[in-house]
Amino acid sequence: MQFAPLRQRNFALLWWAGLISIAGDWTLRIALPIYVLQLTGSALATSGAVVVSLVPMLLFGLVAGVFVDRWDRRNVMLVVSLLQGLTLLPLLAADSVGRLWIVYAVLFVQSALAQFFMPAENALLPNLVAADQLPAANSLNSLNNNIARLAGPALGGLLAASLGLTGVVLVDAVSFLLAAALVAGIRGRFTAARDADTPQLGVRRELAEGLRTAAASPMLRALLAIVTATSVGEGIMGGLFPVFVTGPLHGGARELGWTMSSQAIGGILGGLLGGRVAARIAPKQLLTWSLVLFGLIDLAIFNYPRWAGELWPGLVLFVVVGVPSVLSGVAWMTLVQGAVGDAYRGRIFSLTMVLQALAALLGAGLAGPLAEPLGVMNLLTVQGTVPILCGIGFALISSRLGDRPYPAVVSPEREPVAEAS
Repeated sequence: MQFAPLRQRNFALLWWAGLISIAGDWTLRIALPIYVLQLTGSALATSGAVVVSLVPMLLFGLVAGVFVDRWDRRNVMLVVSLLQGLTLLPLLAADSVGRLWIVYAVLFVQSALAQFFMPAENALLPNLVAADQLPAANSLNSLNNNIARLAGPALGGLLAASLGLTGVVLVDAVSFLLAAALVAGIRGRFTAARDADTPQLGVRRELAEGLRTAAASPMLRALLAIVTATSVGEGIMGGLFPVFVTGPLHGGARELGWTMSSQAIGGILGGLLGGRVAARIAPKQLLTWSLVLFGLIDLAIFNYPRWAGELWPGLVLFVVVGVPSVLSGVAWMTLVQGAVGDAYRGRIFSLTMVLQALAALLGAGLAGPLAEPLGVMNLLTVQGTVPILCGIGFALISSRLGDRPYPAVVSPEREPVAEAS
């Protein structure tokens, strides 16, 4: 059951496409900031690249979901992958400080295209597997993300050192083109199911319709509140993580790399176990307990340096915490995919991405001003309680909603497209 979705041809093609393109993305994500810093010697120029990547999410994120719900999701992913591969190539000309604008322009375009790809992928997935395989499919998707997260940075560093930016750009561009070829092999039509006599209402009205759908569902409101609250915590963690490793853990750049790799290893373990666990525990209960467990392990990570200065307990805990992190993500994704009709999934996932970005920015903005008066470990301890509170709150809310299973995710009028290999 755990790997059963990979026996479905369409899902297997999507899974391999994701693994290849995400690994390629990680190579560039690691190499490009290093290149910009070497080119300019400016930390401000390097941080500017990060800001440029965030702006399109805020500008286009919600609107992209409207078009994902209008267009064939497979075709969206295919066209976006091709465009992402081609629009990387101008980076080959960014060989001087005077051409730094090319880096920013490419990052802006890449991020804008990603606003269409990610909601399309998440909305497409439920139509590639049977409903009872959806948790396992989400778990496998998490697995490929973490495999890419572990391999991509190492590959990016190696390529940057041996071939420079040119090698990294070409590898990433090829990864997008390979992903596009795999997506092109997915069979079927995947335009969002909607009533035949329902006209398109215009972008603003359809966007408002999606927002009303989210607001009208108690389950969706709870799930969106969870992702927003935990994303604030992730923003705080992202801002203070290097400070925590170099301060309380007495580490350096090498130890920072070890901890990041430990998190990826934990995510891989979670992805391997996720399908098996999700088959035995209902998504609501799995989300509750994995959030609580995640928070408890976080509290152990952020507080053990008060009594022990060694790094190895932290590395072990970073591996362990990856398991409930993945399980909570699998349960959350499964519940969202089941709580909203196919016609609205693109807009709901776009809304999720925007909320995550805004919340992470808020968390990162709070990290600096609060770290000094509260102390790094104390602030991270507060952050670690957020998943616990989210888990308890969700248990109370979901108990009032009853134990109805999430609905079937393939509409009766849609032709079956999942094929066994």
